[in-house]
Parts: sequence; structure tokens; C-alpha cells
Amino acid sequence: MKSPRRPPATPPQTQAAAARVPAEDTAAAEHTAAAPEPTASAEDSWRAAPPDSGRPRYSSGRTSRRTRMGAGLVEVPRVPYRDPATAVLADPRVPESKRVCGRCHEPVGRSASGREGEPEGVCPRCGSAFSFRPRLAPGELVAGQYEVLGCLAHGGYGWIYLARDHNVSDRWVVLKGLLDANDPDAMTAALAERRFLAEVEHPNIVRIYNFVQHADQASGTTTGYIVMEYVGGESIRDLRCPPDGRGAPLPLEQAIAYVLEVLPALGYLHDLGLLYCDFKPDNVIQTDEAVKLIDMGAVRRMDDHHSPVYGTIGYQAPEVPRKGPSVSSDLYTVGRTLAVLTFDFDGYTGRFADRLPARSDVPVLTRFESFDRLLRRATHADPARRFHSAEEMADQLTGVLREVLAIEDGQPRPAPSTAFSPERRVFGVDAEAAADAGPDPAVVAAALPVPQVDPADPAAGWLATAATADSAELVEALRTAPLVTVEVRLRLVRALIERGEAPTALVELDDMAVTEPADWRLAWYRGVAELAAGRPAAARDCFERVYDLRPGEPAVKLALAASAECAGDNTTACTYFDRVWRTDHNYVSAAFGLARSLRRVEDRAGAVEVLRGVPDTSRHHVAAQVAAIRARTVGRDPAELSADELAETCGWLQQLDLDHGQQARLAVEVLTAALNWVHAGRPGDVDGESEALLGCRLTERDLRLGLERGYRALARHAETPEERIALVDRANAVRPRTWF
Repeated sequence: MKSPRRPPATPPQTQAAAARVPAEDTAAAEHTAAAPEPTASAEDSWRAAPPDSGRPRYSSGRTSRRTRMGAGLVEVPRVPYRDPATAVLADPRVPESKRVCGRCHEPVGRSASGREGEPEGVCPRCGSAFSFRPRLAPGELVAGQYEVLGCLAHGGYGWIYLARDHNVSDRWVVLKGLLDANDPDAMTAALAERRFLAEVEHPNIVRIYNFVQHADQASGTTTGYIVMEYVGGESIRDLRCPPDGRGAPLPLEQAIAYVLEVLPALGYLHDLGLLYCDFKPDNVIQTDEAVKLIDMGAVRRMDDHHSPVYGTIGYQAPEVPRKGPSVSSDLYTVGRTLAVLTFDFDGYTGRFADRLPARSDVPVLTRFESFDRLLRRATHADPARRFHSAEEMADQLTGVLREVLAIEDGQPRPAPSTAFSPERRVFGVDAEAAADAGPDPAVVAAALPVPQVDPADPAAGWLATAATADSAELVEALRTAPLVTVEVRLRLVRALIERGEAPTALVELDDMAVTEPADWRLAWYRGVAELAAGRPAAARDCFERVYDLRPGEPAVKLALAASAECAGDNTTACTYFDRVWRTDHNYVSAAFGLARSLRRVEDRAGAVEVLRGVPDTSRHHVAAQVAAIRARTVGRDPAELSADELAETCGWLQQLDLDHGQQARLAVEVLTAALNWVHAGRPGDVDGESEALLGCRLTERDLRLGLERGYRALARHAETPEERIALVDRANAVRPRTWF
């Protein structure tokens, strides 16, 4: 159904921001089917005096003191608490450009024929009375309790007043009244706000203290006022576009941190059966070290299909005017808010009112693909393809934040996944011996993480006890399970894949797709099955679909990287392996995979750096160091090596705790690279470094003697006579010539 339009009203301090909207977007904002974009929400502007008020302004919060937000991952500038008295408007007026009839939404009170518009009068179109004058005067006592100090702002429902509560320690409060007491839609919204907010108590939502009636001395009418907590700070809209006009997108991690602070508040409302409906940057305030959700005027019950629907063009989901709001439409507004905060989103109220720009046109989206995919899921045209809950969105957004921070500063931000197990084993370790080697796709499929079992599934307990070493017995047990649930069927699919029966697993997935089309795990297991069957390109398509739905999961990017590597796309493999490894060093497969892919694109230095970075707490640390030594030396063009690199590599080798056979094998590889280096005409022995290369100087004679010792050491550890003879022959062939 169509939503009634909120009478737009812009407080003076927001006019500079409004002036920057392109003309076509401003026109679009004035003619939305659901609601025009109010340039200020009812509470959003009591935080600051306008530039021309003559009152002192507090700092914007960009001080040396910072606080942590966004799961404790981000330091954001602290916004100091603002003295309420400094926020009172010296001359409260509604600009003529924002004067609109509360009933028919036509312009009223505007200048004409050289005459200034009157703030009070009658709408020439519908005959409704209008007044943009404050109803309450400084010093007036409301309900015998609240002493008015003055106006703070003018919002969608009328004037916002600052008052003292003489009954409760003279605390500061805010009185929110109606623009027009004769407007039934505005009255309905106010009454709805009073009813719903009595149930709401959350640290990130503005508190509602009371609802009072007050008789207007001039008109004789009685007006209702909501009494709410005073929140002194700045909206994230003002942090994004401050009144001085020097606006710029917020740092991505800061914007994400703000949203992560308020998503639990939205989830809390949803759990109460309430919809917020009008989330936007104006309605989120940072004060001191906290973030609060304000302007609850558009809140409604989920089962309310009759009350007017309020929203803001550019943020409101496209289906709301026809189908009404929902949890998915609330989360849509969160996605739009993130977009507005993080890049110059010209046209977000016009040509891009129902879609995002192309990723290639926005640098922050180009750089951070996971963030781009999160935004596109949150704002998908199909409500069923958006996030299903605030908790799910917060979980994925936190994963995206960890990746963003890791890319920005190079420091990993590991965290357990709520959706996936850890990787079951590290794949591709043995493939490091050769630059062109890659893991077997079936081995990769068996090593990838698996989706977590839903603990609410009726068969979750049974599945925890159904494990068996015999794969055939497990398949049979799953086929005859006492309860055939989604989790049982998915476990059967996994068991079939592990038995090498990928075609049968795909048939089972096809059957499940009929009854569980929205379950992202079907696409995941389909990708695993395709990979196990040796079809990495088909697997990659499946994992791409999962990435769209779970953009914060390193496991998904690991699967994408592995399938790209198996398909021969080393550039893509490098990209995704790198994202996983930067974010979480627990995914050691990503380090080995990244090193392999870098070697194939001729970046040996990068491969060595990655392998050297595998922490010594990992049981694959030694294997990674061995791989680093081989990446630097085996098959290397001698012209690319230096004496210092050779010496450093030998130092790495001597520090490793290897058995004699492994030590000898690596020593032979390193000394062979050194001998090739000498043959290529590189500088010979360096004074003071005669012991740098495993006791050998950088001369052909010394290196040949060292290789002879290495081959003879390998011969002593040979497993067969034939192998031993071959190694002795090599030792004899490499030894330097002598005349006696």
C-alpha cells in the first residue's frame, strides 16, 4: 500500500548537506510514493546549534581520545557529550523550502509576488490549517513537570524541545510534539510510537520516559508530547556530512563499526515483533563512547497491516509501498545506509534509488569485494535473497570487517566461524616440491571446512553419535536414520562425496533443492561434489553463489581459491588465497596455495614471504619453511639470485629440526642452486663468508665437494640398493677433478 508522506523539514544545520544533492535527486526526493526524504529526523538535530546561532559549538569528536566499536575491532573518534543548553536554537524557524501541508503535502507558507511567506495559514488546496511556529515557549511548564528551555530542531512531526524534568533531579529531556495536531496520520504515528516504545529497553535505543498532553494557550487545542532521553552527540550523518560542508565518506571500518553497534538493537526490536522501518544515518547518534538508535516514530508491529508506513526515499526497500515493511526491508535500509556512509553515492535518491552502482565504478567496492557482495545481498531486489535476520547480517558484516582490517594493515583478525568448521586438514603441502604441482581436487574436497550442524535440528543429537570409521556403514545408517531431517540428508551427501560417489550426492542435492531451495548449504555441497568429481570450473560457480550469501566467511574464499587453482586460474587463486591468509593464519592451506599460485605467476619473492610467515605454532611450520627454501632455490634462474640470498637460505636450513635424510636432500638442492649461480658468472667467494653456505665457499670446487658429501649422505639413507647406487654415481659425477 502507499505510505503517507512525512512533511519534510530541514533544520538549519542540515541545509548545506541538502544543497549538495544533485537537482534530479532533489526532485526525486520530493515525489516518493512511500515517503519523501525528511532532511532531519525528529530527534536528530538536538545535538548542535546551527552555524549562525551565535552559540559555541563543541568539537566534532575528532580528538585524540578514541573508543573501540564493531566487536572491539575498530578505534573510532570519540564524540564528546554536548551541553544541552548550547543546542537550543536562538531563532527557531522552518525554512520556506521545507514548508509543506501536513494533509495534502503541497507547498504552503512560501513567498509569492515579492511577499515573504507566512508561517501560519490555510492550505489553498485542501483548506487545512498549518502552523510552523513553535507551540511551546521558553519557560512554559508542560504537564506541571517539564520546563521548556527552547527549540532544538524541526523534524518530520514538528518541533523538538529541550526541557528540564523538575520531578526527576532536573534532568534534561526532549519533548517531541506534532507538526499539526489536526493531521490524523501524524497523530496516529505519535500514538503508535508511545505504545510501542513503552516496551522497548535496550542500551542502543533512545529511552522513552513519558507521554503527556498539554493545552495550547493560543489555539485551545490539546497536543500530545513524547518525553524522551536527551542524547547529546552527533549523528553519523553529520559525521559523514558535517554542517561546515566538508563532507567525505567515512573510513570503511568506521562505518561498519557503527552499523555493528546498532544491528543488535534492530534485532531486539524484531524479537519484540516490531519493525523500525526508517533506518538511515540521521537516526544513529554517537555520543561520547556509545551509539544509539533514535527517532522511533516509524516503528510498527509486524502484524500491523493498516497503520501508515513511513520511510525515506533512497533507503526504503522498493517493495514497501506495495507489500509493507518486513525484517528484510529493515535490513535493506541498513545496507543502503552503509552505502551512503562509505562512498560518494550520487543519485541514491534518484536513478540509484533501488539499486547500487556497478562495482567497477566505486573504488571502495572494487577494492573490497566481500563488502560489495554484502551490500548487494542486503539490498537485493528480491526480499527472499536478503539477510534473514539482524544477527545473520551482523555475523557476516563482522567477517567482512575482519577482512577489511587485515587488508588495510596486514595484521590477521582470526575468529571462529559460526557457519563452518575449521579446515579438516591442510591440503597441498606435498605439492610444494614442484612449482607447477597442485593438489588433487578430490583431496581438496575432503579437506575443506564443512557447514556447522544446526543445533535446533531434531536429529542434531543423533548425528553427533552416528560417526563410524566404516564409510559404507555410515551411509547405510544415514539412509535408515530414525529421523530424516535436513541435517541428516546433508550429512548423507557429505558421506557420499567422501566415499567417491559424487554423482549420487548430486542426485540427492537435486532432490533437496525442491524442498529446501533457500538453503545455501546445498550450493556449498554441490560445489564440493563437483570438485571431488574433477570439475573445478563447475565447483567454482557453486562457490560463487555461496560467496554472494556468506561474504564474511574465509572458508568460502578458500574453496573459491582452491577451485580456481585446480581450474588453472592462478590470478584468481592468488586473490582469494591471499584474502583468506591475510585474515586468518589458521587456514594454513591458504598459505601453501598462495605460495604455489605466486610461483606460477613468477612471484617467487612473494611465495617465500608467505611461507616464511606460517607461524611456529602451526604443525606445518617446518613444512612451510622447507617449501620456502625450495621456492627460493629450486628451478630458479641464477641471474635472479644473490650471494646474500644464498647465505640467508642456508641459515634457514640450519635452523630447521630435520632428520638427516631431509637435511641432506635440502642441502643438495641449495648447493646445486649455488653451483648454477657460480656457473652463470656471478661473483665468487666473499671474504668473511667462507662458512655461509653449509661450510662451503662460493667456489666451484667447494660447492662440488659439498654436493658430493650431500649425495653420499642421501645414499646412506636410501631405501633400496638401486636408489643407493644411483646416488653414489651422482656423488662421483659431481666431485671435482683431481690429478692424484
